[in-house]
Amino acid sequence: MLLVFDLDGTLIDSAADLAISMNATRRHFGLAPLDPKLICSYVGNGAAVLVRRAIVPDAGEAVLDDALAFFLKFYRAHALEHTRLYPGVGETVESLAQGGHTLGVLTNKPARISSDIIAALGLQLCFARVYGGDSFASKKPDPIGIVTLMNAFGAARECTMMIGDSSVDVQTARNAGVRSCGVSWGFQPDTFALDAPDIVITSPSELLNITATANGS
Repeated sequence: MLLVFDLDGTLIDSAADLAISMNATRRHFGLAPLDPKLICSYVGNGAAVLVRRAIVPDAGEAVLDDALAFFLKFYRAHALEHTRLYPGVGETVESLAQGGHTLGVLTNKPARISSDIIAALGLQLCFARVYGGDSFASKKPDPIGIVTLMNAFGAARECTMMIGDSSVDVQTARNAGVRSCGVSWGFQPDTFALDAPDIVITSPSELLNITATANGS
């Protein structure tokens, strides 16, 4: 199978580092800090949208561009201070890769930062590709990332699954015509009320049984 994973809120718990970086950005612009949980609710559509939501939305494009540049520079320097894999993710990802499945990452976070985080957490050899929000002309929920992965590895739609923690991931899977697997942990599983995934798992290890069943094992 081709298994396409979201990053933030699915593979990694990056909530603290994202909140710290965003509040540092707000402080730089003379704004009061936001509740970290509110910041996490803004994650999922890329750094530019995160900044627009967390800074005054009508601040003007020049201010928002400056805020985005500050946020990305700060986050690159602090992205691994608190970020960790969710429990069971490392073992599951390694087992899936060793079991012959093709694994990819499709996130709206910039690709370079995403690759660096995955490498620092020791999983770079498990993923055949890491695509970010700047890898294509359009971000999720545009299906271009999944379609590109399917074409690259000759994967059929029925043998492809998108795994993520938000409705954005479900929408991406639907737009690509593949199955979606929602995770109950992460930042935005509450958005599944708007877009329900085909499957919901409460533990990463459940993917081992799902993929085994899909392969007819």
